[in-house]
Amino acid sequence: MNKVNNGNGLNMGYLDEGESEDVVLLLHGFPELAYSWRRVVPALVQAGYRVIAPDQRGYGETTGWVPGYGVDLASYSFENLVRDVLGLLNAVSIPSVTTVVGHDFGSPVAAWAAMLYPDVFQRLVLMSAPFGAPTSNVFDAVAKLEPPRVHYHHYYATPMADGDMRDPPQGLHDFLRGYFHYKSGDHAANQPHPLTHDELGLLPTYYVMEAGKTMPETVIAEMPEESCKWLTDAELAIYCREYGRTGFQGGLNWYRARLAGVDTVKRRPIRVPTTFIAGERDWGVYQSPGSFESMQMNLGKTLRGVHFVEGAGHWVQQEESETTSKLILESIA
Repeated sequence: MNKVNNGNGLNMGYLDEGESEDVVLLLHGFPELAYSWRRVVPALVQAGYRVIAPDQRGYGETTGWVPGYGVDLASYSFENLVRDVLGLLNAVSIPSVTTVVGHDFGSPVAAWAAMLYPDVFQRLVLMSAPFGAPTSNVFDAVAKLEPPRVHYHHYYATPMADGDMRDPPQGLHDFLRGYFHYKSGDHAANQPHPLTHDELGLLPTYYVMEAGKTMPETVIAEMPEESCKWLTDAELAIYCREYGRTGFQGGLNWYRARLAGVDTVKRRPIRVPTTFIAGERDWGVYQSPGSFESMQMNLGKTLRGVHFVEGAGHWVQQEESETTSKLILESIA
């Protein structure tokens, strides 16, 4: 992995493949890494693109962010996360990218990038997380559920979450294996559909947790009997190595920043061509009722396509990389 000073306080680790002047920027989510794009990068390079995929602030081989819980959450504002990737592009002399692609929590970062700097980020692909209405009313609805439930954002914002996940009772390997499986298309119970606010109790427990349970306790019963084809033990070991070294707090601070409302810039209309991709078995599309629908309405004619990948869950670029790569390439054409 390459490293460069991004001019925004980070020595940023990033993958850089291909030699074209046409660049695709890939932004990962939680709990992932630049490595999460390993099955997509070769297809994009083979199609003639240069691909940049960083470990974002708080993750992997990127350093310079302040570790721990007691940090200034303003550094995790969407404006600053966009400045991180702008600084990376400037450091490697890339004036603009053909497409910025964001998955999971990388999706809103990509959206903010295209929203604020459409001349730099000329096309947008959002994956798994719709860029729609805010989620504050979701938190209120979950708080009213009986028996008591806890929204995973609120759990991730606690001081204990990092330690719970970094040193889980089943071990880090089995925790991550269970977590990835539980949210994937391999888990037969993942059959998502639109919900109302009164139906949030139907969401899987990785989104609306049972009160009093940690995330490792939530997924401990979901361990698959065998390693899945899209995440082998050797590949999972990469995640275990990085999160065992850095912990999860850097990524968890993204959730804390959203709850704290650190962003002060108001959203603007997105004017660049935009595509949405998700797994057909991904509850993430519907975890915030109305968000998917409001995204489509707000984007209007800017939205060039909505695609649900058959058989895939939340980790669509890992689970069904061939189809996902084709859809990304089609969005660029």
